Parts: sequence; structure tokens; C-alpha cells
Amino acid sequence: MSTKVMKSLRFTEFGPPSVLRIEEIAIPEPGEGEVLVQVKAAAINPSDIGNVAGRFKKTTLPRTPGRDFAGIAVRGMHYEGTEVWGSSAQLGIVRDGSHAEYVVVPVETLSLKPKSLSMAQAAAIGVPFITAWASVVDAAQIRPGETILIVGAAGAVGQAATQIANWKQARVLGADIGSDPIPGAEWTVNTSTEDLHERVLELTAGRGVDAVFDTVGGSLFEPALRSLRHGGRQVAIASPGNPRVSFNLVDFYHNLSRLLGVDSFGLTSPQVAEIEEELRSGFETGALTPPLIEIVPFEKAVEAYNRVADRQAKAKQVLSFEV
Repeated sequence: MSTKVMKSLRFTEFGPPSVLRIEEIAIPEPGEGEVLVQVKAAAINPSDIGNVAGRFKKTTLPRTPGRDFAGIAVRGMHYEGTEVWGSSAQLGIVRDGSHAEYVVVPVETLSLKPKSLSMAQAAAIGVPFITAWASVVDAAQIRPGETILIVGAAGAVGQAATQIANWKQARVLGADIGSDPIPGAEWTVNTSTEDLHERVLELTAGRGVDAVFDTVGGSLFEPALRSLRHGGRQVAIASPGNPRVSFNLVDFYHNLSRLLGVDSFGLTSPQVAEIEEELRSGFETGALTPPLIEIVPFEKAVEAYNRVADRQAKAKQVLSFEV
């Protein structure tokens, strides 16, 4: 490398995206068990907005945000010279993240970039697909022939979960605000006009679903839980707004229901690496497809952050470092 400095998106205080600045800082040096990656593309996730806003207790300042990336490993004991992608819950929190020209990551958080994906596409699959896999496959343990209700199916994680459930030969019942059909879902429930529990029972001939993946929580938590068949399981990952929910505990245990929580920030590096390898095979075989993306020049990173924060982005915002 001909230069020892790099451009990095930084924040020295918490707040809206306007606190972000592009600065020049020293290129980090990889330590033992780490790899320096030249970032070619890095996605912006809603959690990045929350991080900059100060919603995560462990974030230290000053900091470079960003969890997901794709690029070329340029220094370290492994992967050197190869195209890689990765994601880590530590990035942007307790160590500088991927919204910079270079990032240092633990080697176990890296995976070879799927050959079928561009750098920008590979950068966009991290958090949504890793969270979806940890929820649908690892926690819910979805099986062929089962029916899964995905609440919030039109969101990034919901779309990824729908693809993964289809890949695992499960039937998907998608629920979200709006009447547009959800790709990959056999049925769609409009939660703004239909009673979720009643509609699920109608669609399943009164049986209920084998599993629920709830990406929404709040007022939809209980009707989703009541939609489980006898012995069914529900996975919860979020509850924006009021984090407290209520449900009938007697009905819950009489139904032998199971409630599981998944926190993508709690996944260990080896767990992330294992999921990344599973996903890589899915993308390379065509069983999985990346989300719709909008490539944004790094110089316009703050504008892209604002679009995500204001929910104005029509596609996944991916920062590009390509010259």
C-alpha cells in the first residue's frame, strides 16, 4: 500500500447522521488472528443508525460504524489476496467498523465471497441473512414440509428468512403492513386490515403454524404466539417502541408452546463464520439471492445514512469504495 492513511466515516458524539464526518485516519494494523481487509463495499443497516444515535451501551468514541462488508484481504495469516465478505457484532461498537477504506477483523469472521455475487451484493447480505439463519435454522430448526409464519416478512430480515425457509423446503406464511404479495410466501396477511391470528387459522384449516419468526414484536407478538400449533415454537428478535408484551400464560403452557430469543449481537465469531459458510453455498447454488441494492459513492455516505434513518431508501444502501 502506497499510503498509510485512509478515509473513514467517523463520529465523536452520538446523534443523528449529521454527526458523521469523513476523516483521514491511520490504516489499522492487524494483530494476532486478525486480517486487514481493503473494503470495496459496505452496507448500511438500521442498527448502524441506532449505533450512531447512541442506542448501544458498549459503543465507545470516537468510532467508525459499519458491521457488513466485502473486499480483499491484504494482510494477515489467512485469505491474503482473496475476495472475502464478513460481518461482526463488534464492528462499529468496540472496534472500528467497515465504513472505511480498510477494516481489521478477526479471521474467523471472514468467508470467501460467493463467486456469483458482486462486491456490493456480498456486502448487503450480512446482518439480514445471518440474523435470519440464526433464527429460522438454528433457533426454530425449521424442517421440510413445515409451515412458518414470518411477521415483518417485507423487511430485510423477513425477506432473507423467507428465502432461507424456502431453501429448507418449508412453506411460508408472510405477514406485514400492506397488501402487496411477498415474494416466496405462499400466503400473505395484511396486518393493517386483517386479524393475524384469525387469518392464520383460516389459512391453516384451524391447525396453526409449526413456527413463527417474529421480527416486529409489540402488538403483533401475542396474536403471532396464539397462531402456533400445539407444540409450536416462536422466535423473537425485536420489539421497537414498547419492549413489554403480554400473553395468556395458561394458554401458552397448555399449547406446549416454546418461545426463543435471538440476538445477532450475541453471536460469537465462530457462530457467524459457520453461518456465513452455509449462506455462501446457498448464494453460489442460486438457492439464495441478494436484496435489491443502491450503490452509493463513499463521499455521499452521510446522505445515504439520512435516507436509511428517514426510511426513504427504496433499496439497501451500499457504500462503494471502488475508484
